[in-house]
Amino acid sequence: MATPRVNPNCRLEDQGITGLGHVYYNLLEPALINAAIERGEGKLGLGGAFLVSTGAHTGRSPKDKFVVRTASVEDTIWWENNKPMDADAADRLHADMLDHMKGRDYFVQDLFGGADPALRLDVRVVSELAWHNLFIRHLLRRPEAAELAGFVPEFTIINCPSFKADPARHGCRSETVIAINLDKKLILIGNTQYSGENKKGVFTLLNYLLPAKGVMPMHCSANHAHGDKNDVAIFFGLSGTGKTTLSADPSRTLIGDDEHGWSDRGVFNFEGGCYAKTINLSAEAEPEIYATCSKFGTVIENMVYDEDTLELDFEDNSITDNMRCAYPLDYISNASEDSLGGTPKNVIMLTCDAYGVLPPISRLTPAQAMYHFLSGFTSKTPGTEVGVTEPIPTFSTCFGAPFMPRRPEVYGKLLQERIAKSGADCWLVNTGWTGGAYGTGKRMPIKATRALLAAALDGSLNNVEFRKDPNFGFEVPVAVPGVDAKLLDPRQTWADPAAYDAQARKLVGMFSDNFAQYVDKIDDDVKAAAIG
Repeated sequence: MATPRVNPNCRLEDQGITGLGHVYYNLLEPALINAAIERGEGKLGLGGAFLVSTGAHTGRSPKDKFVVRTASVEDTIWWENNKPMDADAADRLHADMLDHMKGRDYFVQDLFGGADPALRLDVRVVSELAWHNLFIRHLLRRPEAAELAGFVPEFTIINCPSFKADPARHGCRSETVIAINLDKKLILIGNTQYSGENKKGVFTLLNYLLPAKGVMPMHCSANHAHGDKNDVAIFFGLSGTGKTTLSADPSRTLIGDDEHGWSDRGVFNFEGGCYAKTINLSAEAEPEIYATCSKFGTVIENMVYDEDTLELDFEDNSITDNMRCAYPLDYISNASEDSLGGTPKNVIMLTCDAYGVLPPISRLTPAQAMYHFLSGFTSKTPGTEVGVTEPIPTFSTCFGAPFMPRRPEVYGKLLQERIAKSGADCWLVNTGWTGGAYGTGKRMPIKATRALLAAALDGSLNNVEFRKDPNFGFEVPVAVPGVDAKLLDPRQTWADPAAYDAQARKLVGMFSDNFAQYVDKIDDDVKAAAIG
């Protein structure tokens, strides 16, 4: 193996992790791929991509994620949304996992969470699997060699897929566990090979830490106009709503595809790479992302491929709908070099409406934007979580409830202040169904979505005629060049308008019922924007 690249005064032994086999610090991509191949973790694919299967877990396991309950976090955690783990049980889990690790080889990456040097988080990831180390090296931000010489982690993630938790002893739900200990600055992950748990663990940390610094953490992608860092657009949305696809616009510069912060200085990416869904990916529709699937070091997760030619099958979802590729940001030709941008001019909220009710784009007032941000309506898409096999309409507050340790009003207030100060235009974009609900209608044409977004971002959409939507009260364009006018009025796309009306009433009721939980915690203007 290569010579370790590490601060000699900050090895695992200094963190109380002893008795391991070989420990490999900060290996680069070639060494990690070689190690993964030698250990039988996967297979080298076309162009040097690395093909892996994550086994039983092909998505996140949110029911197995816990926050350790201690006095210091008791009053700041949103416990209705975050399962508590007793501190003593967490200590037993930690001790048992360290004991399980003894004699085994591990791979360590020292990385940054956050492109802004003043706000980034120093994270050490300790991986049982070499390819997990490769994955997180793509997804977080890499220190320079000189920075590694003095690197001291603030938080440590230990990922041990071979470790099985004991629910009775460790206070968890099953043999799979993700335990976040904010007091001990530690995340423990056991009995899952799904790599997304690593990156979402870091995201959860930043969602807890940054609001205390007045910074808005966001589950969003972001880009800016070529040559103009102050023309920034952010795209809120859950997995499967189009954050990666729509932000990777060749006419704009990509800041990042999933996680960002909004500070007084502007927007900054938390990550150093992208984690894109590959189901039905095509060279024609998404050439840049498609091309990464045959580049050196790209991690290809849970895709079917020809055993002889190694050709990937982008349509075969027999393993999972959540097939993905993970690659460094610089594999996208129009990616920002520093992952920094100015203050957003456009705030876009992406929703995947499986009911087929919402129009493809709507203009929101700031109060309506807050209403839809707190509502977080979308549909969980197949594969993104264990057990999700078809789109399920859901409300995920702040478009990221699974990763929000604090109460939603904390993030809502931060966004409200940022929008008020910036004067950003706000939009709701439906990338879900039209012409009927899931099973009857069809997915919104991506060509139309791109055309509408382009008009929103260049300002021309503000100059067209708008109508007031009778169900939700937001404004909807009547006609936009290059877009079928019928598509802009979802009622017209349904074969039976009366069936659309019934579906719309149902969805309005769902919004009203969900929003009741926030009525006593929000400003009057946001209450006025509420439905019903």
